[in-house]
Amino acid sequence: MSGKETSRAVEFEAFGGPEALRLREVPVPQAGPGQIRVRVTAAGLNPMDWFMTSDAETAARFGLSLPCGFGTDYAGVVDQLGDGVSEFAVGDRVFGGALSRAVADYVLVDVAGTIAAGGEAHRTPDGVDDRTAATLAIAGCTAAAALDVVKPGPDDTVLIGGAGGGVGVFAVQLARIAGARVLGTGSASSADALRALGAEPVAYGEGLVDRVRALAPAGVTAAMDLHGTDTVRAARELGVPDERITAIAAQIDGITPGNGANAAPDALEKIADLVAAGRLRVPIAATYPVEDVRAAVELQAGRHVHGKVVIDL
Repeated sequence: MSGKETSRAVEFEAFGGPEALRLREVPVPQAGPGQIRVRVTAAGLNPMDWFMTSDAETAARFGLSLPCGFGTDYAGVVDQLGDGVSEFAVGDRVFGGALSRAVADYVLVDVAGTIAAGGEAHRTPDGVDDRTAATLAIAGCTAAAALDVVKPGPDDTVLIGGAGGGVGVFAVQLARIAGARVLGTGSASSADALRALGAEPVAYGEGLVDRVRALAPAGVTAAMDLHGTDTVRAARELGVPDERITAIAAQIDGITPGNGANAAPDALEKIADLVAAGRLRVPIAATYPVEDVRAAVELQAGRHVHGKVVIDL
């Protein structure tokens, strides 16, 4: 037991924006059969966190109802085992995802679960700090799924739209590790951040196709749209076949979506190992104490932050 009867959790009292979030005292949860309890040390934010809780109708699509927690990506330490759990031990460092309940002192995770159902946990490798581990689950799975669709390799020039965002950080580096040349769209202010990841920056907006042609006269062979539909349209105009285009934020006829739920079962372990080996870097733009969760969400929701936003618990 934790030695105290209550713990902190960020919850919605009504669905809506950051103003609806409350830091509450809640009972310390107890691990049931097949579960571990994780003492959370850090929780990473993603756009989906506030998108899926923006109104009751959207929340219902994700199986969420009030009272509802907040945040999905977490990292921490196993501090209680439920009956029948042999995969983990108390004291193990773990990271993973637990849909809309990660920003809390404790999270219960089903050892056999998924991010969307019961939560999932992976061992945190030595050499990966908890703040970094807390950024991996959603963005890492989504980027891995997007790469699985387009399968970039050494002969490819890949156009990545929204390359400086939370998923883009992973997608750019994974495509580079696979040997591809990467052109990354972003704002003028993101150019240096994109170069640091290994992408050649190209400004998004009107004239994108001409700018890409100037950068890559031999052509683009694959594309990932991590923001909307503009990159898909540009890629098609540049002659990229639909089977080598993916999108994560829009449903487009003929385009296979990069859905994190379809990532390979070992995708997150591989990404964490790349981080531990120093081959993949996660830029953390800002960290906030849990008391300032609203300010953290407002910064992240502004969509102009370069890198990940993390809540410390």
